[in-house]
Amino acid sequence: MGFTNVKVRISNPTDLTKLRDIELLVDSGALFTAIPRALLEELALKPIARRKLRVFGGAIIERDTGVIVIEYDEARAGVPVIFGEKEDLPILGVTALESLGYQIDPVTKKLKPVELLMI
Repeated sequence: MGFTNVKVRISNPTDLTKLRDIELLVDSGALFTAIPRALLEELALKPIARRKLRVFGGAIIERDTGVIVIEYDEARAGVPVIFGEKEDLPILGVTALESLGYQIDPVTKKLKPVELLMI
């Protein structure tokens, strides 16, 4: 299908003036968004939990997790985030995509808005 990269703005949910623009690989197969730990720490974000995660190839790893505010186009949402380590690829996961109201268009390989359902 190819790769889709998007520029998003992330910020600290307790202080929206602490923000940063970042380019992420969209991965609709990943549940969570992963951002480099150093960048999250620059925004004064602190982990709230540690989770076990299965990665490509089947291995189980542990990572700190927290919450960020993410913006794309005109949409903004609070989403779970993985504190990525040096070997982790920065990605935008499906939880963030759905929270923002977007999906990947398989033809154009761009994000397109979707109808949000409350059912």
